[in-house]
Amino acid sequence: MDDAGRYRLTLSLDSRPAMTGWWDDRPVADRQFSSWVGERGEMPGVRIELIDTADDRVIHRWPGEA
Repeated sequence: MDDAGRYRLTLSLDSRPAMTGWWDDRPVADRQFSSWVGERGEMPGVRIELIDTADDRVIHRWPGEA
């Protein structure tokens, strides 16, 4: 688990990390994921992932897998 917070949200542009945030509270992390998708989800080359750092599991990914 990451000391900064259990849930890590990363926004990447063309496979390069551009923004990262950490939250301990899952509902807050879920809302932040939705916010980032709404604000930045249509940017060219964007990928947004919410990871549970306790087990490195992807909770949400934008865009979804094809």
